[in-house]
This record gives sequence, structure tokens and C-alpha cells, in this order.
Amino acid sequence: MILSVSNIDKAFNDVPVLRNVSFHIEDNEKAAVVGVNGAGKTTLLKIIMGELAADSGTVTLSRDRTIGYLSQHDAVSGDNTIYDELLCVKQDLIDLEYRMRSVELQMKTASEETLEKLMDSYTALTHAFESGGGYAYKSELTGVLKGLGFAEEEFTRRVSTLSGGQKTRVALGKLLLQKPDLIILDEPTNHLDMSSITWLETYLLNYKGAVIVVSHDRYFLDRIAAKIIELDHTKATVFTGSYSDYAAKKEILRAAQYNAYMKQQQEIKHQEEVIEKLRSFNREKSIRRAESREKKLDKVELLEKPSEVRADMRLKLEPRYESGNDVLHVEDLSKSFGDLVLFERLCFDVKKGEHVAIIGDNGTGKTTILKMINGLLAPDEGAIRLGANVAIGYYDQEQQMLHRDKTLFEEISDDYRTLTNTEIRNTLAAFLFTGEDVFKQIKTLSGGERGRVSLAKLMLSEANFLILDEPTNHLDILSKEILEDALNAYTGTVLYVSHDRYFINRTASRILDLNRRVLTNYLGDYEYYLSKREEQLALIDTSGTTASTVPDSGHADTSRQDWQARKEQQAARRKKENDLKKCEERIEYLEKRNEEIDALMASPEVCTDAAKLQELHQERETSGAELNELYEKWELLSE
Repeated sequence: MILSVSNIDKAFNDVPVLRNVSFHIEDNEKAAVVGVNGAGKTTLLKIIMGELAADSGTVTLSRDRTIGYLSQHDAVSGDNTIYDELLCVKQDLIDLEYRMRSVELQMKTASEETLEKLMDSYTALTHAFESGGGYAYKSELTGVLKGLGFAEEEFTRRVSTLSGGQKTRVALGKLLLQKPDLIILDEPTNHLDMSSITWLETYLLNYKGAVIVVSHDRYFLDRIAAKIIELDHTKATVFTGSYSDYAAKKEILRAAQYNAYMKQQQEIKHQEEVIEKLRSFNREKSIRRAESREKKLDKVELLEKPSEVRADMRLKLEPRYESGNDVLHVEDLSKSFGDLVLFERLCFDVKKGEHVAIIGDNGTGKTTILKMINGLLAPDEGAIRLGANVAIGYYDQEQQMLHRDKTLFEEISDDYRTLTNTEIRNTLAAFLFTGEDVFKQIKTLSGGERGRVSLAKLMLSEANFLILDEPTNHLDILSKEILEDALNAYTGTVLYVSHDRYFINRTASRILDLNRRVLTNYLGDYEYYLSKREEQLALIDTSGTTASTVPDSGHADTSRQDWQARKEQQAARRKKENDLKKCEERIEYLEKRNEEIDALMASPEVCTDAAKLQELHQERETSGAELNELYEKWELLSE
């Protein structure tokens, strides 16, 4: 065991953030800490590093072990070049090499008497240099820089001239080269493109040390983590296995907890109704029975309502009307900025009902394509044509479509003038903006909050063609899952840019890869893209063509079948949702009718009418039996 975290408690202003948090990390183990925004993940990492004191509990690092930490906002500074900044990590090897060269010079002119001592010293220095990786450190350093997305011509750039994201990448490179026994990384993929993230995954998987990572990149977590530490409502739960294993187990636990909670609530309600009814008889025997039930009810240990029932943010995407089958046609599209050529003569089509993801490294022009389709940027050459009855809904990753000086309420009311004040408030409440929140100005919101406002407007648009630019940016994992479910249930057409591979794998039926100024078409999900990518890139290198490359028809047929199966699953799910809604409406009607019957049976006009009482009693019995069946049906449907 390399790290032990035992019974950690932490509160801020008397509000608990962590309570009795315990777990351990074994040698060479790869673990992830997950939880919604604000769950205390970064706080926990800072306590482990000693940057923040716990209120109680202990953190123990094994003796003679080293630990390295990269926070979300760590960056390098100074006037070193990028290469020299990383080179300083290997200063001990540089010093050894200098001493070796010095001894070599001394050996050339040494007498026989001192030569033997110099040779012994040289042997020891050479051994230390070799065992420390002295003959490989320069190539290792170059490999790390290239892996993190720096081109060789950038190695001589000064750190002071870099952007914040580039400085963070340099800081990550320095940490990896230090090779501590335990690496702790807080959101390491935030400033990396897909190629760099893939490289980092491979590096960490092969790393001869332990790793703890906090990340919202579920695909990244799935690749590297074999243990998941979940922080939820101040408590920690440890799951063994990958992120997908954790997600499946968590969903089962969540459903079981929710069902247990609902059953208990139903039983409590039933018992309270019985107690009230017994008391209403106003007889000594019935009152004693009511008191007995009341005592039993008081002793019941109440279950807490599960924290993540997937009902926090409510997002439902539905087109107002259908588009034609041909949604988008792009032909010979070219774009340059000065001497920088992004792409030339790109061609692709999007058909009704497709979910298409555009992927590629940073700076290849993905967002530019979306802006041109939306008419926000003019192409240098080429044509963009929308099909019949196409209504676009656009999600901008920079939220430039939002008006900074407007309030949330104004942002919705000005664009959707037919909505009443109550409808606007209900819409904003569905995206977690309640009370006075609706009068906040857009410019005061966080990135995640602005993203939720943009999603609210997207939902209200009722568009049949959604164009999304990095829609999962700033969203926590739960919100991403809600968005994924909404898109998978959406019957319109979707075209989006994303670097979130888990999101792509769940929502895309086709992928367009923008690489080396070429747009390559893959008829499948992200896993299929990975299996075919190297083969297609080799084909591009060989032919030098700029035309779209279509994968083999065999997989295309399979992909279409998979897409059809997914659509059928979505239709079945929608039917169950409708059945659930009808079930809930019937339960509500019967419960209301039972209250009316109870009132009638207690009324002076009816309680003396034996025939009427018998009729109402029979109706009450019948509706009670139906309610019991409906409760069971509701439980099955809700699962």
C-alpha cells in the first residue's frame, strides 16, 4: 500500500464537505475520484497533498515514497524555452554527465597512481547515469513534449509567450518526467486534444507507479482506472473495476435505493391514512389500534431520498415539425485565415435522423465548419445548402449567442415572447435556476451555468436540426448523461463537434474525422472509428486525396442495422414513458376519488343512507385494489 486515507472530515463555514472518507491506494494502482461539481474532489486532493488541513482523520504516505500533484490551474512561468523547462527536471542527470566528461578529461593526463581512482569514480558515475536513464532522457523528454501536442519547432518557444493551456501542458510534462511513486492529476485532459489524451492514457497505463485522477472525461477514466472512488453527499464509496463497471453498478444501486425509498413513502402514506381513518371512527378500540400503528410508524428508520435520481436537470428535445430527408449538403468547402489553410474542397451530406460527430485535433477547423453552416462565417469557396423545412437550433461552446447584459429571464422572454412568466420560470427551474436566480445577468454566470441556459434555449427552439459545438464543456458527468439521453431520444437530426469520446460513443451513428485537411467518413461509433482510423490515414497518405473516404459497406450495413435497432429501442422507451405517465395520471385520479369517497361517507347525508354507503364502500374497495396493481405497475415501469 502506498497511500492510506482514513476517516477524513472537512467542513467550510459549518457546512460538511467530506465526512468519514476512507480509502487506500496500492502500489501501481490506477484510481479515479468522481462526483458531481462541488462534491469535494479537489478539496480531497488538497488534503492528501497537505495543502489543506482536514478537520479530523489522517493521510499516510508510505515511507520513502514520493508524490507529485498537478492541480487544474497549475502552470509554469519564467523565460525558459519549453524544452529547457522540462530539461531542468533532469538536472541530476545533467550534473552526472558533466562530472563524467570532467573525469574523462582528467583521465587523459592522469598519472598511473591517480588513474585507477579516476577509473573507479568513472565506473560509479557511469552506472548511476545509466540506471537513472541518462542515455534515454533526451529522447524521453522529446517524446513527452510531442505526446502532449507540442511540435518540434515549438520546443524553442519561451514559456512566457505561451497560453494558459499550453503552460499547464508544460507543467504536466514536468510532472510526468519527475516520475514520482504516486501521481495525482486534477482534470489533466482539459487542455489536451484527442491525440494527446490518447497518448496520456497509454503513458499512465504503462506508468510504473500509482495514479489518482480526477476527470469528467469518462472515456479517459474507462481506459486507465481500475478503482473508482465516488464522493456523494460528503461520503465516499469505493467501486472496483472500470468507470463503465462503476456506472452500471451505480445505476443498479440508485434504482434499488429509489425503489426502496418510494415503497417506504407509499407504506408511510398508507399507514397514515389507516391511522387517520381509525381515529375518525372515534371508538376506543379503533383509537387504541391507531395509537399502536402510530408508535410503530414512529420507530421506522426513514430512508433518505437518493441524491442522483437523474431528475435534477430536465431536458427534453422535440422538433416542432419534420424536415425533408436531405437536411444538409456541403460541397467543395474551403477556408483559410491568411497563410493558414484549414481545409480545401470538403464535401459531405447529412440525412434526416442522423447523429453525426465531427472530430479532429485542435485548430483543424471543426468549429469553423459549424459557424459557416450557421451563416456566422463566410466560406472562401464552396456551397452549403439546407434541405426543405430545416429549422436549426445552434449551441455555441463560447455562448456568444447569449446576451451578456440581459438577465436569464430576459434572455428567454425576449426570444420566446409567447411564453408566460410562469412558463419561463418553469423552464429555467428545469435547468436548476429558481427564485431570484432568474434575475442574474448572463455575464455573472459560470461556464456551466451559461451552458445550462443555452440548453434551455435549445429545448425551447423545437428545432429539427441541432448543431452543437462542444456541448459537454463545463457539464458535470450527471448533466452529460442527461444530455446524452435527451439526444438519443431526439427524433430530429444532430451535427456536433466534440472531444468527449464517451459522449461521441453514446450518441453518434456516424463520425467525420477532420485530419490533414481531409474529412474522412466513418459509418459507425467512436470504437469503430478507432479500429479503422490508422488504415484510413495510411490510405490518405498514399493517395494524397482530399475526398471523403467511406468505410467498407459490410460495416455500413451493420451500422445501419445498429442505428435501426437503436431507433426501435428509443421508440420502445418512449412507449414505456407514455405508459408510465398514464399510470401516474390514473393513480392521481383514483387517490383523489378516494378522498372524495371518504368525504362523502363521512357526510351526514350519506352516512345514514345504508345503500349509498354500501355503494361507496364497494367503489372504495375496487379503487383500492386497482391502486395496489397500479403501484406495482408503476414500480416496474419506473425501473
